[in-house]
Amino acid sequence: MKKVLVLFGGVSSEHDISLISAKSVIENMPRDKYEPVLMGITKEGEWYLYEGDVEALPEDKWLSDKEKITPATISVSRGDHGIIVFGEEPQKIRVDAAFPVLHGKNGEDGTIQGLFQLAGIPFVGCDMISSACCMDKVYTNTLADAAGIPQAKWLGVKEYDYSKEKESIIRKAEEYLGYPIFVKPANAGSSVGVSKAKDAKSLDEAILKAFKEDSKLVLEEGIAGAEVECAVLGNDEPIASVVGEVEACNDFYDFDAKYINSASNLYIPARLPEEKAQEVRKAAVNAYKALGCSGLARVDFFVRHSDGAVMLNEPNTIPGFTSISMYSKLFAASGVPYPELVDRLICYALDKWEK
Repeated sequence: MKKVLVLFGGVSSEHDISLISAKSVIENMPRDKYEPVLMGITKEGEWYLYEGDVEALPEDKWLSDKEKITPATISVSRGDHGIIVFGEEPQKIRVDAAFPVLHGKNGEDGTIQGLFQLAGIPFVGCDMISSACCMDKVYTNTLADAAGIPQAKWLGVKEYDYSKEKESIIRKAEEYLGYPIFVKPANAGSSVGVSKAKDAKSLDEAILKAFKEDSKLVLEEGIAGAEVECAVLGNDEPIASVVGEVEACNDFYDFDAKYINSASNLYIPARLPEEKAQEVRKAAVNAYKALGCSGLARVDFFVRHSDGAVMLNEPNTIPGFTSISMYSKLFAASGVPYPELVDRLICYALDKWEK
């Protein structure tokens, strides 16, 4: 039986979502093959081995049971191949693989992936470079342009530059992108800090809001189209799930629409002609490969109303993993139930490392 380190929490605006995702992953991990080792990271960045009930993960209730948590860290020594636990006497726990269920900053951005690569521990998901590039929307858009992947027109903006050239940047955005303009922090997930601007005043307000999340952001033209999502799984020969569609209850699919307001509608399969759905699936695999992804990613697109063009929205290298998240639901609809999905992901991690 292989030991799998499951990391959850993290210093991220998506900390609370990570807890729910990790609970689902742990509950669906086949126990005849794997023994989960639980490690949580607090919002302040403290790391603990957790040996209590997974039911206590949501809302950080796991931190209340002091007898079940022990300070710990990942060992960067490849000989240890695991973690160091700082109890009364320090001990080492060797693991076979890791499953980082960490959304957003400090988990989905290449930081934890680089640590695992240093430590020599196989891990689920994309490597350090692809994770970092897919997290940073400026790099994602730059690579997509270089690869010839259709996407919305966009501009990158740095906070320092905006403080010096605010009027010229707004004028350039208006002339090149036109309204509405979506303003997104370059490094933030789940639509945190994202706004839709309809004029110069709201554009300035949206930019200042986004700079609270990151010192770099992207401005994108608004695309009138269906919002669709496709889950991709695998290493050298990735496969795409059926396509899902999101109908947001708000003006766009923001954090509230994703996690709080239940009025948003999800359609699996998407309300697309079969030929167009196949085009989205092909585009998802192409983007996955172009961005260097491995293991898993959910790739989101717009299907533009005016001409049916399939346009990249963004990739998510550690998408939500709750039982009702799109990634798991899309593969369940494709004939891969959640426990099998978890098993495949761990196997892909081990296979990639062996190669």
